[in-house]
Amino acid sequence: MWLACRNVFIFMALFYIANAFAQGIPEEQYSQEEASAKRLLNEAIDYYKRHGDEAMAAFSRQGRFVQDDLYVYVINTDGVMLASGGPSANLIGRDVGAALNDDLNKALKEALSLPETGEMHAADYRWMNWADGREERKRVLFQRVDDKVFSVGYYLPRSSREEAKLFLDRVAAAVADSPEETFERINGLDAEFQRDDLYAFVVDIDTERFVAHGYNLRLVRSDFRKIHSADEHPIGQQILQAVEQADQGTVSYVWPNPVTRKNEQKITMFRRVEHYIVLVGYYEDPR
Repeated sequence: MWLACRNVFIFMALFYIANAFAQGIPEEQYSQEEASAKRLLNEAIDYYKRHGDEAMAAFSRQGRFVQDDLYVYVINTDGVMLASGGPSANLIGRDVGAALNDDLNKALKEALSLPETGEMHAADYRWMNWADGREERKRVLFQRVDDKVFSVGYYLPRSSREEAKLFLDRVAAAVADSPEETFERINGLDAEFQRDDLYAFVVDIDTERFVAHGYNLRLVRSDFRKIHSADEHPIGQQILQAVEQADQGTVSYVWPNPVTRKNEQKITMFRRVEHYIVLVGYYEDPR
């Protein structure tokens, strides 16, 4: 059963790679994780160019091509797994497309048939993190060389400011359009209002109480003014005072990250929608 579930995530990852194969890496500053993954992928490609197919054995064992949770895996253009230093090692020598349905198999084959361009690509997908057994957001960097696609992926424990801003826009619009339905969906942990470390919470200005929370349901209907940060600062009072000065803005405080499960610095954006405060925050990278 465990092996079957593991393969489902592997196949889903391959599907997302297939659908995103033509996307280039965004022009943005690389995070440390992305820089490490890019460096490992380049090292693997250089090693293959020097050693040819003998490199597959090096990619499939513990050593220089397995670094913490980063590892190299290689699929040929026929869809066969040639090498892997991670959980997909059990697929080495197998046609991974044989386990996909017709639509997914077609998408994968179309991606693998694209010509070699020398360009590195990126795609995001959902993947089981075997370190903690949780499905988390992951990004894979991949590049075709000869008849092979070389890949390295890394987890994304923190959403960006831009992602949080778009999330806030969507939730605020939903609250303006249908507040009670939106609160019910947030409290029901609807996936539209909860994603990795991003979640929404809403406070009624008149009662100064939570009406919705996308992560901790125990806070719903509790007194927002009594909320303190992880390091005991009265952030509920701070936010209420900030709303008196402006209809939107940001506050910073220490709060548990639901992905890393650590107390981290959080930047929360708030926006007044009629007599509600809609809030979404993102976590700063401690490095």
